[in-house]
Amino acid sequence: MNSIFITDLDHTFLRSDLSISPFSEHIWNAKVAKNILTVATARSFKKSEQFLANLQINAPMILLDGALIVSQKRQIIQSLCIDKALGDAVIDMGAALQSFPFVLARQGTALDEVFLYPAQRNAYQDKLLQRYRGDDHLQEETDIRARAANFKLVYMGEEAMLQELQKHLYGTFGDALKYILAPEAYMGCFFLTLLHPHADKAHGLQCVSEYLERDLSEMTVFGDNLNDLGMFAKAGTSVAVSNAHETLKARADIVLNHSNDEDGVARYLEAQGV
Repeated sequence: MNSIFITDLDHTFLRSDLSISPFSEHIWNAKVAKNILTVATARSFKKSEQFLANLQINAPMILLDGALIVSQKRQIIQSLCIDKALGDAVIDMGAALQSFPFVLARQGTALDEVFLYPAQRNAYQDKLLQRYRGDDHLQEETDIRARAANFKLVYMGEEAMLQELQKHLYGTFGDALKYILAPEAYMGCFFLTLLHPHADKAHGLQCVSEYLERDLSEMTVFGDNLNDLGMFAKAGTSVAVSNAHETLKARADIVLNHSNDEDGVARYLEAQGV
């Protein structure tokens, strides 16, 4: 029976300059002929399509940290969102601490998203926006508010500040949200991502398992950061790239000798045979 491989993108399959090497591209497309390959990423559908333009995908993609599951035929399998009332309440609480989030919301269909960013930003947010310059789904908001359906709200800043914010949010909203606090190596800061309580990669993996009618034990997953922990716990085999967070390495079945910039995932796939 064919094998199932699911990889994170940033700092795992993508190189640090957000490119995919010719070697990784070749190995992926050779492997996909006889196996199942897809991604589990914090990235949106649009951005993932751009990164994966030259790769063949033959299984559902886990997107937006699990808030959106989309088949290889662009059909929506699952969409989990934060509603406007809850989103606005979160924004109001953050504003009291002078912190304002990015809001990635549904616009029209679930495959058409808008990236809202606040007029009041910190240096980390400005730096991230420079990487998105030219994207047509960016929209600045003088008074940022949630939309009717929000895939996720994302705060950026120093770890201590975001820990305080998370404490306040959890004290008010409890398990009505999923909270992911993780380092962001590109920016040298931390992200606090807020999602629907079932929108994470672990639930996404379960959804893909049911869609494919294959057991979780048959899946091999690759990752680098704390938002991959749930996926690592569920999959049959978990593989961390050499540049992964130490906590994730400790939970991995396999730690690679190569990083994302050294084609770690592709080297592993090549070693499994085609």
